[in-house]
Amino acid sequence: MSITVRRAEAQDLAALQNLFLAARRQTYTWMDTGAFYLTDLEQQTRGETILVAEDDNESRTIAGFISMWEPEYFIHHLYVGPGRQRKGVGRALLAALPGWLDQKYSLKCLLLNHAAAAFYRATGFVEAGRGVGDDGEYAVFESSNGVAIGT
Repeated sequence: MSITVRRAEAQDLAALQNLFLAARRQTYTWMDTGAFYLTDLEQQTRGETILVAEDDNESRTIAGFISMWEPEYFIHHLYVGPGRQRKGVGRALLAALPGWLDQKYSLKCLLLNHAAAAFYRATGFVEAGRGVGDDGEYAVFESSNGVAIGT
């Protein structure tokens, strides 16, 4: 898979909404996925920077996205579309973050999301703490400065 990462644009909204909804419904099987809506994306990413990963081999279809709160270098969402996991999309999104090699990023990952926690560990994140939120227990992960990610 050949991947291009770029800043999200207004015309990406429908594709991002559909990817966000489909990925969450596939991932969060222990939650009431009927309570997920297309409009959740705008509500949950307000004020954040969104980068999209396009699959260059499929007419530049959006394969995944990452949203971050830049002032705190906090990764709020990283989703890869169903059927596109384990193809370098998530790694490409992380590597495209502003200052990736110099800046320490953090994120929260639900403990029941085993695949995501394994992905973050494999890309150089270390667990820095734990907590409990509305959706359950989570781990706080921090990136290691200077860790290059191969795609």
